[in-house]
Amino acid sequence: MCAIFPTMRSILLIDHGSVRAEANHMLACAANLLQHMVGESVLVRYAHMELAEPSIAQGVAECVRSGATEVIAFPYMLSPGKHVTRDVPRLLAEAAKEFPHVSCRVTPAFGVNEKLAEVIALRAGIDIVRPLTAREACRCWEPNGEVDACGAGCAARTADNVTSTR
Repeated sequence: MCAIFPTMRSILLIDHGSVRAEANHMLACAANLLQHMVGESVLVRYAHMELAEPSIAQGVAECVRSGATEVIAFPYMLSPGKHVTRDVPRLLAEAAKEFPHVSCRVTPAFGVNEKLAEVIALRAGIDIVRPLTAREACRCWEPNGEVDACGAGCAARTADNVTSTR
């Protein structure tokens, strides 16, 4: 008889980390909000790339201790700079070596996203006068129409564009 092991996905929010405690605590609040929104079938944890704990290695270990069989690392950063494209994948891969039975991958950063544009308008006290259709939200917004000019942050890229460490 074969034992069936359930899969448990986890989302590990990763920011840069700060010397300011309240900046680091904000990520814990974001993780708590996301946990509430996704429900109990997905674990949500957080980590800082540097300057604060928990580190990425500690975050991965916490996901695994909590039952995760998959760690989906989300760089809580705006653009696909060196931390998102190089440092976070490297640090995640190093942490993942301790858990060869766990699948790990990194998603793109926030990038160009209509939800972020809505937040900017809301915070500025400006009404959205032209809400986007689903099709418009997924088009390239580069001023000259050069698809992928902004790299992995391009809204025209598909949602399944992720970097895997395995």
